[in-house]
Amino acid sequence: MAWLQLKAEVPPEHAELLEELLLEEGATAITLQDAHDDPVFEPDRGTTPLWDQTVLTGLYDDLEGIHDMLERLAAAWAEHMPDDPCPVIEHELLDDRDWEREWMEDFKPLRMGQRLWIVPSWHQPPQDDAINLKLDPGLAFGTGTHPTTALCLEWLDGLALDGGLDGLDVLDVGCGSGILAIATLKLGAASAIGTDIDPQALTASRDNAERNDIESSRLELRYPEQMGAERFPLVVANILAGPLVELAPTIGQHVAPGGRLALSGILADQAEEVLDAYRAQGLIMDTPCYREGWVRLHGHRPLN
Repeated sequence: MAWLQLKAEVPPEHAELLEELLLEEGATAITLQDAHDDPVFEPDRGTTPLWDQTVLTGLYDDLEGIHDMLERLAAAWAEHMPDDPCPVIEHELLDDRDWEREWMEDFKPLRMGQRLWIVPSWHQPPQDDAINLKLDPGLAFGTGTHPTTALCLEWLDGLALDGGLDGLDVLDVGCGSGILAIATLKLGAASAIGTDIDPQALTASRDNAERNDIESSRLELRYPEQMGAERFPLVVANILAGPLVELAPTIGQHVAPGGRLALSGILADQAEEVLDAYRAQGLIMDTPCYREGWVRLHGHRPLN
């Protein structure tokens, strides 16, 4: 069966109205996408921000009367928004395809370092004796496909190879999907605390921990304001350069004497500012590691 697709670009304040009008015309599915592929970083807790321009797509299984439908949409828009012209609504017919299967085919297991793999739930692990982290793509909180996450995972895998994670307690600042905290636990850490400002991130982290058979006692999830003055032998933070600089005193104080720190979510031209912020906290920072315009910074706090 073929499908009818309607697509229009609207500012965010008009997206809800157009979505309602498309649903009233019988849309079986509605998709909202960023018109310019600009990510939304660090939303306020509990909010779901939209982009500067949003592409709204509706799918219909009824292929008849498209021109009448477009006229009704234009009339309904004029009724609700008499001072704003109706957005241009494009339409096309799509061949019937197994969309879910095609989407799944795009995602394969990803190797991170020597032993660690990120494995979508519908795939068999490539190596049964490897450290396999089950995580499905689609979350906004991190799935291992972005260079910043991959850089952190490879670094953690390298620590595990020399026994540097065995029995450690870990802090993951801005845990998102929980991918870094869960990876440390599967690589040998004793326990981890994940913090995030977004309750949806904490829920995703707990769900992913359960999917990976991580005992609830080994992963504690908190809001940042619930953190005390604990110090950890390993701290990771994959967020953004601005928050990393702002939070340098807070994140830095959590690194125990002799403890290690890894930071990512940083563009290459932001590295020096972040390095300076953490050196000011008494941390010794090593040579940055670059990939595709992004950078991972890592270092340690001296014992004395």
